Amino acid sequence: MTDITSLTLTQTLAALKDKKLSKEELNKAYLERIKKLNPSLNAFLFVNEDSGEIPVAIKDLISVKDMPMTCGSKILENYIPPYNATVIDRLASQGVSFCGKTNLDEFAMGSSGENSAYGPAKNPWNLVKVPGGSSSGSAVAVAADMAVFALGTDTGGSIRQPASLCGVVGLKPSYGRVSRYGAQAMASSLDQIGPITKSVADARLVLEWISGGGGHDSNCHAKPFVTLSETKGIYSSASPQNDRMLKEIKVGVPKEYFGKGLDSEVEKVIRDAIKKLGDLGAEIVEVALPHTEYAVAAYYIIMASEVSANLARYDGIRFGKNRDQFGDEAKRRIMLGTFSLSSGYYDAYFTKAARVRTLIKKDFDIAFEKCDVIVGPVSPTVAWNLGGKINDPLTMYLSDAYTIPGSLTGIPGLSVPCGFADGMPVGLQILGKHMDEETVLNVGEIYENVTDWKDKKPNMSS
Repeated sequence: MTDITSLTLTQTLAALKDKKLSKEELNKAYLERIKKLNPSLNAFLFVNEDSGEIPVAIKDLISVKDMPMTCGSKILENYIPPYNATVIDRLASQGVSFCGKTNLDEFAMGSSGENSAYGPAKNPWNLVKVPGGSSSGSAVAVAADMAVFALGTDTGGSIRQPASLCGVVGLKPSYGRVSRYGAQAMASSLDQIGPITKSVADARLVLEWISGGGGHDSNCHAKPFVTLSETKGIYSSASPQNDRMLKEIKVGVPKEYFGKGLDSEVEKVIRDAIKKLGDLGAEIVEVALPHTEYAVAAYYIIMASEVSANLARYDGIRFGKNRDQFGDEAKRRIMLGTFSLSSGYYDAYFTKAARVRTLIKKDFDIAFEKCDVIVGPVSPTVAWNLGGKINDPLTMYLSDAYTIPGSLTGIPGLSVPCGFADGMPVGLQILGKHMDEETVLNVGEIYENVTDWKDKKPNMSS
């Protein structure tokens, strides 16, 4: 059998079922790999050596009972949650255990992983490159085969962007698909928990496991995501049926996603992937998302405003240490949000941003009248050098330009490996209608099945 830690979730479950592998062997292999690689990758902030089931990594702002939760901040460095997040209970009921908590930008504020109070995680494809953020450690853990899969959170692209930069699959479910209970709130109208995995089939399965309400999140749909029965057979492998199914799919390509700021090598990889979808029978149609250029500005006003409200609890009296323990990016966003909500500026900034959000949603509604999914880049560039943008917040913010619109509208988004530029991974973003993860996953899995990008692994032998 191939190396244990290189197996996908579905392959791991099959190996366990067929008794080709024991849970003891599985956990030993992953624990040894974590001990070997984590000193150089800094993906895990806490390692659980007592993981006895399927070893899964959890972003360190999702609550796991009796396991440290720092949120990547010194404010919470000694905090031990007394309860599980809803998604943790859901995973535990499926025979999953937790091999550790993963590194992240402080309170999920960042696009590179460099804002962690515990040092940045490193991209396994090149240790001088960022892994993306804020779910940096979770993406690195999966890319370096240190976990069967991982959970992250996505507010403006924090699952999809690090998945793209690290060459793995990342799914942001529709807003309200997965309970947020037990995840530290950053921006409550945007946050969503989702999986980072080794294959699209794995992402589909994990979504089935974690979706649905638990009674603690009033915005979460009670009914869990369930794959259509006919899909399970059709999309299990590359086959003629796959080709026929894509002939029923219209793929929208926004002209606004292929302009200034998009790296030419990344654009070539993305256009090749779109051509592949066309070769598989999909109808490629151009769509317009005219308010895209305002998305980043609107997002950073709305997000920062919600941040300032959510982090007000960390006052050194009720929760955490003193506020002087916040890092620079957290302070920057709190101040921006407080200003946007202040008397005399609320209408000029927050209200206007909320109106722009509505216009962006209308853009997608109109576009989806012409197509089933919308595809394009996840990130305008591949992973950049550590320290390359840390002193230029505005440039850093623009790295989320293609993921933010989907977050503002609450629609599902998938990042699927689709090639390399300058030796680093590139992800194809597939966006779908609200609560239509089925179509997004189907298109992603068909593409994945007829390419070999998901099988590419970083060289971690040295």
